[in-house]
Amino acid sequence: MELFAFVISILATTAGAISGIGGGVIIKPVLDAVSGLPVSTISFLSGCTVLAMSVVSLLRSTGAKVDKASSTPLALGAAAGGLIGKWIFDLVRGGFSAGVVGAVQSFLLLLMLLAVFLFMKAKGKIATLRVKSLPVTVLAGLSLGMLSAFLGIGGGPLNIALLAFLFSMDSKTCAVNSIYIILFSQAASLLSTLLQRHIPEFSPVMLCLMILGGVGGGLLGSALVKRMDNRHVDRFFTWMLAFLAVISGWNLWRFLGMI
Repeated sequence: MELFAFVISILATTAGAISGIGGGVIIKPVLDAVSGLPVSTISFLSGCTVLAMSVVSLLRSTGAKVDKASSTPLALGAAAGGLIGKWIFDLVRGGFSAGVVGAVQSFLLLLMLLAVFLFMKAKGKIATLRVKSLPVTVLAGLSLGMLSAFLGIGGGPLNIALLAFLFSMDSKTCAVNSIYIILFSQAASLLSTLLQRHIPEFSPVMLCLMILGGVGGGLLGSALVKRMDNRHVDRFFTWMLAFLAVISGWNLWRFLGMI
């Protein structure tokens, strides 16, 4: 399983670095489906992996730039929202069985993926915004962080849709700004976990291999995205959404069978 987790990590974070989805939205549902590990352990391992990818990817980024005026307040809001979302997840996990928690996460993730997929398909026909209001940006980040942390995905597709709609960013700019937001969210989540000593049981070997996969994915994804234009990034992102929707649907069916 450790080797499988490494392969999934490097593939997921490569895709995440290209499209801006981070990788957690791939790692979590795949490991949910095949690993048999607790949801909390998968979320922790996924978060560490995506954090490593985010750092490497931003350091290697030489194309589209981070719009710090918009993305920093969004990222700070997302980091704060992530802590709230993690708290809500812990409450739900403490009151319900693993099957119920997994089913709720999979159902919400499936709905989110379908909504983002429909937005991407209709993006050219939707009038996007150029939000300048700081309170609106922070509130959007707060909502984004809460949902992302509860789902254990680190933002991903939601970031892309939000950046495209609220700030009219093109696909490659969305991707690098999304990774910037994910960096804040994952760092805050990991720090909170360490300070509260809520670290779940995990295999140290698996953690090291997944982080190594995250570093490799960040390097590989950053190199590949330089050769792609916005149209290619859009197409790649849409295919990833379709793949994730299938995986999430399977997980929903599996978790419902555990209730």
